[in-house]
Order: sequence, then structure tokens, then C-alpha cells
Amino acid sequence: MTAIKESSTIQENKQFAFNQCPVTYIMQRIGGHWKPIILFHLLTGSKRYNELKRAIPTITEKMLIQHLKQLENDNLVVRVAKPVVPPYVTYSLSESGERLRPVLHAMANWAIEDAEVNAGNIYADKRMSNFPE
Repeated sequence: MTAIKESSTIQENKQFAFNQCPVTYIMQRIGGHWKPIILFHLLTGSKRYNELKRAIPTITEKMLIQHLKQLENDNLVVRVAKPVVPPYVTYSLSESGERLRPVLHAMANWAIEDAEVNAGNIYADKRMSNFPE
């Protein structure tokens, strides 16, 4: 991967937006397709890699590994490796990740309500009572 030139105009613009807008801040941390989905699945508690892979069958191994590392680097996920053979690694939400719980619930609620209005009742069996507290 090529190095990012820190003094580029694009990087300066990103940094300006990052400093001025809280939405930019959160999108930098949890933006993209997979990160919110991974975080949502961790709301129910710690999971092993294979549990996450089974819960999100359409994610590739590369993407899951990459995003788990990024979430760990951003202090949203905690990785715990137990020194046993075979290796036993779990992922769970950090304290900062736990504070995203209401955000993720709000996103799920919005999806349910918006889908009912725009796409029919595709989430009829999905209610917040079915989502992890």
C-alpha cells in the first residue's frame, strides 16, 4: 500500500472536515459497509472470529480481518487472545464501542421505519425487541 502524503490538499481538507463536523468524525471511525454490521453483532457480547463470520456470511475473510483490526486500532473493539493451543481469540466492544449502542439502535430503528414507508413491510419480523440491548 502506498504512503499517504500528509501535506496533500485532500488530507488537509479531510482534517478540516474532521475537526469541524462530528458526523465526519464518526464516519471516519465506523464508516463503510462492514464496520457498523460488525459492531451491531458485537452488541450481544463477545464473539470469536468464526461466530462473526457465520453471523455475516457475505463478508470475505480479508474484509472481516481488516475491519476488526481497524476497529481495534480505533479502540472500538477489544481483542483478547488466550495463550492456549489452538488459539482462542474473542472480540468484544470496548467502553467506547459500548457508547455506540444507542447509535446502532437508532440506525436499526430508522431502517425498519424507512423500509416500512418505502419498501413495504420487509422487516415485519424485526422489531427493536429482537435487537440486542
